[in-house]
This record gives sequence, C-alpha cells and structure tokens, in this order.
Amino acid sequence: MNADISVQPAFSPWVRRSILIFAGLLALGGTDVLRAETLTIATYNVENYGVADRMTDEGYRKEYPKPETEKAALRSVICGMNADILVLQEVGGKSYLEELRRDLKAEGANYPHAYVLEGNDPDRHVALLSRRPFKEVVPHVDLEFPYFSGLERVKRGMVEATFATASGDLTLFGVHLKSRFTDRVDDPMSSQRRIGEAAVIRDAVLARFPDPAASRFLIVGDCNDGKSGKAVQRLLRRGKTEVARLVAAVDSRGETWTHSYRKEGTYSHVDHILVSPGLSAAVRGRSARICDAANVLEASDHRPVIVTLDLEASP
Repeated sequence: MNADISVQPAFSPWVRRSILIFAGLLALGGTDVLRAETLTIATYNVENYGVADRMTDEGYRKEYPKPETEKAALRSVICGMNADILVLQEVGGKSYLEELRRDLKAEGANYPHAYVLEGNDPDRHVALLSRRPFKEVVPHVDLEFPYFSGLERVKRGMVEATFATASGDLTLFGVHLKSRFTDRVDDPMSSQRRIGEAAVIRDAVLARFPDPAASRFLIVGDCNDGKSGKAVQRLLRRGKTEVARLVAAVDSRGETWTHSYRKEGTYSHVDHILVSPGLSAAVRGRSARICDAANVLEASDHRPVIVTLDLEASP
C-alpha cells in the first residue's frame, strides 16, 4: 500500500528559536521595525552659483558666471557626499539650480525634487535638492525684525520643508544669514542685523513648533557667525526655552573650519546644523561631518557639513 509522506525540514533548535522570535516581532508590529531608515542631510554654500563680480584667471570681472572648473569640482564634491537632501546657499536662481540638477544627474547623482526660495536678495538664493518628495514647502520671505529706527526683512528669507519618514514627519528650516559686509557705520560687520535675523527666524520656528523637546526639526545653513556668536545663540534658545542644539562637526583631520576667507588667509566655522531636542537622539554619533574632499576648495569658499539621522519607525 502506497502512502503520501510529508517531509518536514529538520531545523535545529537555534533556527526554530530565531523563527519564533522573528514571528513575534511581526505580531507586535514588526513591519514598522523593518521600516526604520537613515536620512543624510547636508548644508552647502556653493559660492555664487550664478552671475557675480569675481576674480578670475584673467583678473577681476563684473557679472561673470561661475567658472566651469569650479562647477565641475562642486559636482564632484556633491556626488561624493551622497546626501539625501541638500540645503544650498548662494544659488543664482531657478535656471541655475536646474542646470546644477541636470549636470548632477548626468554624473550619477539624481535629485528629482528641487525648490528655490525667492527671497529679498535678487542674486543669492537658498535652495533645496532632494531625493525624496516634499510633503510641504513653506516660503518665509516676509520675516521682519526691528533694526535701529525701523523694520528690516530677513534678506534671504527662510525655507521650511517637511518630509515624510518612517518615524513621522521631519521638518527642515534652511537659512542664510546676512554676510559680514555692511554699508552702515553703526553696525560693523552687520552683527546687529544678523542677530535680528536669527531672532525672528527662531520665533518663526517656535510658532511652528512651540515644544521643541517633543518636535522633530533641523535648522541648517550658513549663519555667517561662529557657534558662540550672538546670532547662533539666538537660534539655540529663547529665555528658558531650549529651541535647538548645535551639532558638533569636524573633518577627517579633526579640523572644524567651514569657510576660507582667501583674501586674508583666515578660516572660520560659520556653517551649522542645529537639531531640535526631540530629534537629537537620532543624530548618528552625536556629531556631523565636514567634507574635506581633495577638490573641495576648488568648488567653493565653504566646505559642506553633513549629518546622518537614524530614524526609528513609529509603532
């Protein structure tokens, strides 16, 4: 008499235990466990990616485009960073961002989502390049603050972009505070104007997230100020409220500068990444990285700063 015989695989006790543990994770919402993700964000001042007065190999030129050698070096740096989201400063406008995005794609770095903030500075804009879609983008171009006897607007505005992640929404505030050049003798180095810009930006962030300890956001960009400067300090706190935490950043040699002032041969750390207290635990290694690729100084007078977030899935 013939009989059908069902043959079962002979699993070892260790394998059977592993299967049971994995099944238990799935029963407890393991699909969310599998959806945990990382997100890499970089801020980069690309130094006049557009028409500007500049020094060239032929001498000083007015309204001259960014040289092709600098553009090629810039693309090499960006490709090497492999960031998911880029916050850029000093982009000439939409056409220049589209040119950069097109050329990056041709070299293997595809950023299908882009945005240019049309602020009050007609020549230098804050812009975004992203590999993931924006859930929402809010331009802030009318932020005003008291400045001596009147009101002044944040020169380059602030862009607010929200992204969907495995652990919930994440919001990014991109900024570029006033440079140290000034045409007012009563505000040397434009320090008072920069402080005013930082304060009104901070207040706008708090209006959006009144409880930073329970919120998930970053403030990133060129602050034209060091970490102990009053402008950066305005972004970190308002009274007793901790708004954000400055993420320490170093390069592969332990150096911390992000801007090279070629004329004087000086270096400073003015490009920063700040995270809300509610997001600080997600910062990988509790630090950021300053890119020191071989050709980074050919691309711009700034070095990009990169942070990686390890985002746990929401149950």
